[in-house]
Parts: sequence; structure tokens; C-alpha cells
Amino acid sequence: MKTTDRVALDDWYAVATAGDLTAEPVRTKLLGQDIEMRLGSDGAPLVREIGPAGQPGPALPVQVKYGCLFVTLGTPAKDIVHIEEALETDRRFVLCGWVTMRASGLRVVENFLDMAHFPFVHTDILGSEPYTEVPNYLSEIRRDVDEVWATNCTFFQPRIAATESEGDFVQLTYRVPSPFVVMLYRVCPTSPNRLDAIALFIQPMEEGLCRAQPVMYLVDAVSPHKALLNFEQVIFLQDRIIVENQRPLLLPLEPRAEIPTRADSSSIAYRRWLKEKGIRFGTTAGAA
Repeated sequence: MKTTDRVALDDWYAVATAGDLTAEPVRTKLLGQDIEMRLGSDGAPLVREIGPAGQPGPALPVQVKYGCLFVTLGTPAKDIVHIEEALETDRRFVLCGWVTMRASGLRVVENFLDMAHFPFVHTDILGSEPYTEVPNYLSEIRRDVDEVWATNCTFFQPRIAATESEGDFVQLTYRVPSPFVVMLYRVCPTSPNRLDAIALFIQPMEEGLCRAQPVMYLVDAVSPHKALLNFEQVIFLQDRIIVENQRPLLLPLEPRAEIPTRADSSSIAYRRWLKEKGIRFGTTAGAA
């Protein structure tokens, strides 16, 4: 059943890879609502809600951006997140493919923000023992743009990118521009004065079911496309195992529901931001 959560409804969501759309209709779910996607007779994307008896409703607002089809079930006050790096023509653009997870999309964002799991989940890729401590970093809600940022993050990674085989301490910056979108900026090993940008677009299908698409804008003129794709897919499939085994599947927003540590600074800021917004979909508060 479609949620009544206005905070969730009034946002943009990636629901498909734009280049995959054809005239053949494809159905999926967004925020508990059945929707149908296809190319219209004019060749433009057409998305409609599907009613209880299978009848299509009016066309929904859509945008094509970052290689994805975005749609909204409400009236967003903000546009789709702006990614400055997408405008730089020398970057490698990598769509990493959709991954479905039996978990709240908000849990997926929180896991993306978590550096502490690197040595144990992404062993010998994003982390390794004995480098298990997360150094202090700054987390904040930036009121002027209504986003959550975590800056001055450092962590030892055995493989900092697909181009590298040696480990090093890397500089990371995290950005959450909307509840179901999260980004990572990391110093590019082949061009230290620039940042690679990785976005994760999440389609919250049901409260405890979502799909996610990592999208990368990289400064890398060397690696084959397959190597870049494989590197990110391995990491994300490792994350899926962890996210799907978290309990509860939905994200608690009450301060004492789960015990945080110093490494959870970004998670604390994210949950506080969500609670201030009053979002219910995907949380243990539930949606009406």
C-alpha cells in the first residue's frame, strides 16, 4: 500500500537505468505503490501509478539524470541532487547495476556511512587488521543546504581504487543530500588534487525492501570498464549480506534504540536529521 508519509513522497527517486527503458512496460514498486515504466509513443519516458484493479493513473513527473530515470509520487521542494563532477567531461562514468536488498533503504544509507565495518566486511579491499580504529572526524547537518556531511575522514585501505594494489590512508568525505541518496568523495590516487565521486541512489520499494544503484564519476584513464565495475560490485555485494542481516530491518530513530560508538558520528547526525524531517517510511515508527 502506498505510504502517506509526505516527507518520503515529496522526493525524487531513481527507479531504472534510463537506457534500459523500451516500449514494453515494466512494473516495479516505489514507497509501497505499484508503478509502470516504459517509453511513450514520443520516445520519452512514461511512468504511471497502477491502481488496485490494475488501471494506470496519470503520468508522473520524471527526469533523466546521471544515467537513471528519476520519478516522484509527490511534489518535491528540492531538485535531484546536483553532482558537480558529472559535468567534468574527462571523468569515467560507471553505472554499477541495481542490487535488491531485503532491508530499509535508510539502513543501506547508514551502512554506506559506516567506516568501522571496512576491515571485517571488505577485508583486504577497503580495510584490514590491525587498522580497525576509526579516527575522529566531523559530522554535521548543514542547515543552509539541508544535507548531512561527514568530513576529515581518514582510514587505511589496502586497495584504495581499482588502479591501486598498495594500501594507504585515504581521505574520505560523505554527503547525504536526501534521505535515500548518499555520496562518497575520495582523493583520486592518479590525480591527488581531484576527488572521485560515488553516488548511491536508492529506490525504496517497500519499508523493508529496496533496490540501489551505485553511480561513479572517476578520474581514471587506465582501468578497463569491467575492472571498475567489478571493484564496486564486489564491495556492494559484500555490504548486502551485512545489511540484510541487521535487526530490525527498519531504521530506529530513537536515540537509545541502538548503542552508538565514537565511529558512529555520521550515523547519529543522519538519524537526527531524519527525525527532524519527520520521515516515517523505512523506520521503526512505520508509515501509515
